[in-house]
Amino acid sequence: MHAQDKLAFLLALVPYLMDRDGVSVAEAAEHFGVPVEQIRDAVRLIAVSGVPGETSQYQHGDLFDIAWEDFEENDRIVLTHMVAIDDSPRFSAREAAALIAGLQYLSSLPENADRDVIGSLMAKLARGASAEPSQVAVAGSQSDETLTLIRDAVAAGTQVEFDYLNSRGEHERRRADPLRIESVDQDWYLRGWCHLREAVRTFRLDRMSALTVTTEPLTYRPTDVTLPETLFEASADDLTVDIEVSTSALPLIADYIPEGAQLSELDGFVRTSVRVAHYHGLKRLVAGLSGVLTVIAPEEARQAVSEWAKAGAARYDARPVPE
Repeated sequence: MHAQDKLAFLLALVPYLMDRDGVSVAEAAEHFGVPVEQIRDAVRLIAVSGVPGETSQYQHGDLFDIAWEDFEENDRIVLTHMVAIDDSPRFSAREAAALIAGLQYLSSLPENADRDVIGSLMAKLARGASAEPSQVAVAGSQSDETLTLIRDAVAAGTQVEFDYLNSRGEHERRRADPLRIESVDQDWYLRGWCHLREAVRTFRLDRMSALTVTTEPLTYRPTDVTLPETLFEASADDLTVDIEVSTSALPLIADYIPEGAQLSELDGFVRTSVRVAHYHGLKRLVAGLSGVLTVIAPEEARQAVSEWAKAGAARYDARPVPE
């Protein structure tokens, strides 16, 4: 057996023995498909293996050990001392809690139908952490009920119907084939085939109302259409707005920047342009990037944002002063 193969065999044999209180040489040989003498040689080698201590020399406690009498007389392998096993890095309680919260988020996505696997992984993370993880839960939102209904539609392979308030403030009744659920920051979006527009459209879940799951089967499935890479798609009716944004925040608005737009950088800021359905939509964009994004032109866009900011500040000024 080559040295590399021998090492691989030993690396497989050690956890095999660790998972068992004791095993006969014959059982181990049958499990690995090797001669019994090869198992005996490997066990003898394991018994003189370990990790040197602080003195850089091997002491008794720095080596694996076995029940020699049981091994010599009964041909049975029992590990009595293991080294360097508990030294493997573990997640801290805070790290495990963060990962568990992330898995809770993933389990809420409609496409993750097999949530038993995610639940099992969360349990393993909790058991394997260096301390008991904090009880962290992903907060619910107004979109939870909508998400549940869309999940039901995805599982049943049926269309959904809903009233939708579009970006121009218009109400329309829509019917769609749900294709994908995505989130950006705290907002959820449904990407689906819109039967009214006869094309793929993106719908914000918090703008949906009166959502129902129909009995009509899907006309299109995710494999039948090509979904754009970007969540936000430009329209011929969009308005162009010139902005200045911090270089570090540029990736956050990448979907709004039209293809071929000029970018000029100066002192950590970038001047470029974005496309929006209307100037009212700028308010949400600016609010999410307060202090790092400035509207430059046109004046109508600046005025819309300015009036919105002043209205917000006025509400604070109007609060009663406590006595």
